[in-house]
Amino acid sequence: MSITTDTTALPTGTWQVDPVHSTVGFAVRHMVVSTFRGRFEAYDARLVVGEDGLAELTGTVDAASISVKDPALAAHLVSPDFFDAERHPELRFRSTAMRRDGDRLEVDGELTIKGRTLAVTGRATVTDAHEDPFGGVRMGLELETIIDRRQFGLDWNMPLPKGGFALDNEVRLQATLEFTRA
Repeated sequence: MSITTDTTALPTGTWQVDPVHSTVGFAVRHMVVSTFRGRFEAYDARLVVGEDGLAELTGTVDAASISVKDPALAAHLVSPDFFDAERHPELRFRSTAMRRDGDRLEVDGELTIKGRTLAVTGRATVTDAHEDPFGGVRMGLELETIIDRRQFGLDWNMPLPKGGFALDNEVRLQATLEFTRA
């Protein structure tokens, strides 16, 4: 279990992601002129918060579930040039510490992409627990971190004719997670 040193506890319990009302994706500068966005269709996340305030956030993403507007690009992204989904079918995250201040949350953890695990820190906003109209309880996290994709073996790039490269190395990972109390 991870250590949490937050001063304002998260709502206790076991929380399971609602994939219908959540998204997991990324954004990267493309051809120097725009931001390209993609998402993953198959993922899972779980947040466990004990009575003592200790919390752990874990998640997995199916690398082959990448969704972009062009099937040829999707095939390239799951190839060895990028995620190598056949050899590395999952991206994984496990928190190691969380600090909460009001509706802000800082999350330290270990991110594994393409078989490489590195420490990352993400920032999130928290929506406290609320009852839904169906007798359930929900809470939300909008989490974001920035990584250098090359550190995870995502090295493919292409030089542009007048300088620069097709892809930036900095990638913004974003997860909008709506949780239900299990």
